[in-house]
Amino acid sequence: MLSLDFIRQNRDAVAEACAAKNVAIDLDALLSLDGAARALKTEIDRLRAERNAISAGFKSAAPEEKAELGRRAKEAGARAAELETELAIKDGELRELLLRVPNIPWSGAPVGPDESFNTVVRTEGTPRDFAFIPLDHVQLIEQNNWADLTRIVQVAGSRQYCLKGRLALLEGVLMNWALARLSAAGFTPITVPALTREDAFVRQGQFPGHREETYQLPNDELWLAGTAEVALTSLHSGEILDLSNGPVLYAGYSPCFRREAGSAGRDVRGLLRVHQFLKVEQYVICEADEAVSAEWHAKLLGLAEQLLTDLELPYQVIETSTGDMGLGKYRMNDIESWVPSLGKYRETHSCSTLHDWQARRANLRYRDAEGKVRFAHTLNNTALASPRILVPLLENHQTEDGRVRLPKVLQPLMGGEYL
Repeated sequence: MLSLDFIRQNRDAVAEACAAKNVAIDLDALLSLDGAARALKTEIDRLRAERNAISAGFKSAAPEEKAELGRRAKEAGARAAELETELAIKDGELRELLLRVPNIPWSGAPVGPDESFNTVVRTEGTPRDFAFIPLDHVQLIEQNNWADLTRIVQVAGSRQYCLKGRLALLEGVLMNWALARLSAAGFTPITVPALTREDAFVRQGQFPGHREETYQLPNDELWLAGTAEVALTSLHSGEILDLSNGPVLYAGYSPCFRREAGSAGRDVRGLLRVHQFLKVEQYVICEADEAVSAEWHAKLLGLAEQLLTDLELPYQVIETSTGDMGLGKYRMNDIESWVPSLGKYRETHSCSTLHDWQARRANLRYRDAEGKVRFAHTLNNTALASPRILVPLLENHQTEDGRVRLPKVLQPLMGGEYL
């Protein structure tokens, strides 16, 4: 969320951000509503002052004046109450509009309406040149009896999976390994529920848009989150944090759920696009300093890249375009890992800086060195998400006999060289 003061003073920049992010919002209507709300507040304050002044002079007034003064005080109070009701309506309408105003994107972000405008920042590692015809991850799974991708559809529908045997063990090992690595980097491991209230989605920024991508449990007034970021953003809502010793660093671990609305026909085979998955998420709340948040963006990106390097996976870093980065992002870098069966890189990580856009929605504040209470900056990035990470991991490390040789870092954790 942008502040009203910022929008008033930077209307053209906000309009440019709306255009760059394909957000249709009537800024003139928003500012007009803001003006009307401020006028109502002024009038309410005037009426309250009038009523207070009348009340203050009531005792000393002549008896014949008291009836008129009482009438005027009552009239001022009644009118103020009417205007307060009107103001509450306008404030609600104004907040709904403010929730849809996008963040100002980083000046270095490619400007374009969709992912086709994303640019490659750098490529790390070289895709493997197989001396045999490689299998895709589904063939490897079926050949080794590592999952049940057919029977589970009868139980839970499409885009579901059921890992078993060594692959099920590997998923757990990967999640714990990622948590341990982040813990060693100073992040606090934290498990959070996937079930959250609607307000948590508003604070995080997914709502009021993107409801169609989210599972709802109407009987309980709860929703299923697609990332630990939803719960983590609300965890300190309303608090004034002490960041004098550094930022709040969380390694959030949770089950995640996404409806994948609008993705019909895309990645229907295998584990790339499923409805339920596990994810370890890097999450940062830091002071509101552009240089500090830029430094943490680089650190989050670097941690994710190191994990992929240790998993011996080729990848590329993407600078995400304005139209693909989402409403609240200031800057966003995707990391895409190489998938041999597709002959291309596919997204496995997403690193985002939101400045204070998210903190304003969630009321995440801290006291700076001068004692001033300010809204914080927030950032997040994937550490590992499974089963998606299993796709490049299995395919890149397969052997000619249909086995999978584990990266060296995982071999002691899995008790052997092969999965």
